[in-house]
Amino acid sequence: MKNLLLILIVTLTVASCSSEKKQNPFLITKQNVGLLTDSTQIKDLDLAFPNDSIVKPSVRGDEFSGQNTDIDIFSNDGKQLLSLTPQQALDSTSVIESIRVYSEKYKTEKSISTLSTFKDIKDAYKISSINNLINSVVISVNDINASFTIDKKELPANLRFDMTLNIEAVQIPDNAKIKYFIVHW
Repeated sequence: MKNLLLILIVTLTVASCSSEKKQNPFLITKQNVGLLTDSTQIKDLDLAFPNDSIVKPSVRGDEFSGQNTDIDIFSNDGKQLLSLTPQQALDSTSVIESIRVYSEKYKTEKSISTLSTFKDIKDAYKISSINNLINSVVISVNDINASFTIDKKELPANLRFDMTLNIEAVQIPDNAKIKYFIVHW
């Protein structure tokens, strides 16, 4: 009986250890960016980035001062990885509203990163909308709650200066590079 109990405990331990999936610290899905989820609180960022630099806005006591409330994450070699926007400014219990991805290390499940092109995006995902802004074009992908920003310098000259144009996907060159992208929660 003791042997049976011991075998059962060992089997359950091995099964639970092998069934645990280690979270990829650079994978982007609809609910997470690396180790961050849509329920991660600002106070828990040190746990998600123990070896990286977290630059929080200085506390001035006035969240309506117009100061930047984004939290920037830098790797230990000084490269910017992410910029996080909390739902509530200067509140350590606030969750993250959006994450701007700068580093090519972060990739979607379909391998889209800041090194990808417009062709990569349209081949991997259904484009939900294209917005024409002053200096950029923003491609929204609802499948992953993301918006990809492409600098207008990547577009043909006739599309760069008129903000009233309705830019279609066929007008954006396949080789247009992503400047950065944002995951919204």
